[in-house]
Amino acid sequence: MKIKVCGLNNQDDIDQLNNIDIDFLGFIFYKKSPRFIDDKIKISKINKEKVGVFVNENLENITDKIKEYNLTCVQLHGDETPMFCKKIMDHCKVIKAFRVSDDFNLEKTTNYIENCDYFLFDTFTKDYGGSGKRFNWEKIKSFNYKKFFLSGGINLNSINDIYTLKNENDFLFGIDINSKFEIKPGNKDLNKIKILVNNLRNGKF
Repeated sequence: MKIKVCGLNNQDDIDQLNNIDIDFLGFIFYKKSPRFIDDKIKISKINKEKVGVFVNENLENITDKIKEYNLTCVQLHGDETPMFCKKIMDHCKVIKAFRVSDDFNLEKTTNYIENCDYFLFDTFTKDYGGSGKRFNWEKIKSFNYKKFFLSGGINLNSINDIYTLKNENDFLFGIDINSKFEIKPGNKDLNKIKILVNNLRNGKF
């Protein structure tokens, strides 16, 4: 089970998380987000997968950030087309995010299968993420054609449900945590993250 910590905007948090057993660190390049990455943040020495999160950004700006921050992965969290995702794959790995609402249809994901490396399922919000709310996981229980990250409202009380979903669905690749592990936007609660990591690493997968 991979663990991704997203929405980082505090240098001390980043430096400490670099020494914790997690796999992906996420940095938001969407200016409307309260977790928008500060220009002063340094991530060149990170030994984790470095994920840049973008929302409906143009190709040139994304590729510039890939080079500037040496990103290993880009998460596209907006309304990007399959062909746009494919173009980003020429530069790094791609996570395509889907915002899951009550009427979400998994068929809308099929055109993206060959145009990204992973899917990510998050709770639908007009603000493109960061709601701290959980969607109905039953909607993806039978999803079986692409490795995916689970996101949206995950907290320490979610661990048993994550175990259950993983045992039922081998395509669950990792979890994406953010607002439920914060002191304030961009400033993470490292003690909570360590508890989560310890519990997941000592689980059955």
